[in-house]
Amino acid sequence: MQIKSLWLQNAREFGTFIGLIAIILIFSFWTPYFFTVSNLLNVAQQTTINAVIAVGMTYVIITAGIDLSVGSIMAFSGVVLASLLKADQPLIVAILGGLLVGTVSGSVNGVLISYGKLPPFISTLGLMSVARGAALLYTDGRPISGFEENFRFIATGEILHIPFPIIVMIIIYLIGHFVLTRTKLGRYTYATGGNEQAAILSGVNVKLIKIVVYSLCGLLSGAASVLLTARLNSAQPIAGIMYELDAIAAVVIGGTSLMGGEGKLTGTLIGALIMGVLRNGLNLLDVSSFIQQIVIGSVIISAVLIDMALKKKKA
Repeated sequence: MQIKSLWLQNAREFGTFIGLIAIILIFSFWTPYFFTVSNLLNVAQQTTINAVIAVGMTYVIITAGIDLSVGSIMAFSGVVLASLLKADQPLIVAILGGLLVGTVSGSVNGVLISYGKLPPFISTLGLMSVARGAALLYTDGRPISGFEENFRFIATGEILHIPFPIIVMIIIYLIGHFVLTRTKLGRYTYATGGNEQAAILSGVNVKLIKIVVYSLCGLLSGAASVLLTARLNSAQPIAGIMYELDAIAAVVIGGTSLMGGEGKLTGTLIGALIMGVLRNGLNLLDVSSFIQQIVIGSVIISAVLIDMALKKKKA
């Protein structure tokens, strides 16, 4: 019985990893350009932004919430960051400014959900529109571009031949994994999503946990804006459209339950890599972007169906 329970507990993560390997092998067979060092590094770099956002989304979904505003928060954080850079502010000040915008925006979601009693879907949907409008108003709808080389290093630099964005992603995942598995915040996050009423009766400050989790999601959206702005050498007020769906997809494909209380960042990273590999491989095969949307949507639906089936077996 213990072996069966352990298998069911880890089946999604094992299955997702096997799925990733299978997709890599398929694309390697179909096109000789896929399985090369340069392209695999390209896939990893393309995955970094979605993977970073997905860390925060994992925390949110574990609490049985959702955040539809991450793409708009990323755009708003990016234009604030870019404007500070263009105003000749020190690099660290500009980056902290972008991160602060993301964190404050996320905390607004947390307060509205915790104290305003708004459903996460409604609160984050509203903030998605507000943050997008704020980004457009702040820039008058125009992009901000042209930055110093020291900022561009964030996207183009390497340390020990490893692209800097990949290093940033790995550090964020290591910290996120440690917090989720080794701290009170992590335990309380699982407790909140698993059974909110039981968590309250156990003395968990559920309202505070939700504010912290949504603030974290906003902070990591701000971090993603730094990576994206450095990569494009431009901050666009329309950036980040549909990024929330990619992040949710990575989290769900990685095995985090939309019902809350379950999930691992290792699975989320695998899910983000699956999204990146799919997009890259389909692009190399010159598959229409419309068909790509159909494929990725089908993968998301399949992941949710598998999650529901496994939950029934556990029950």
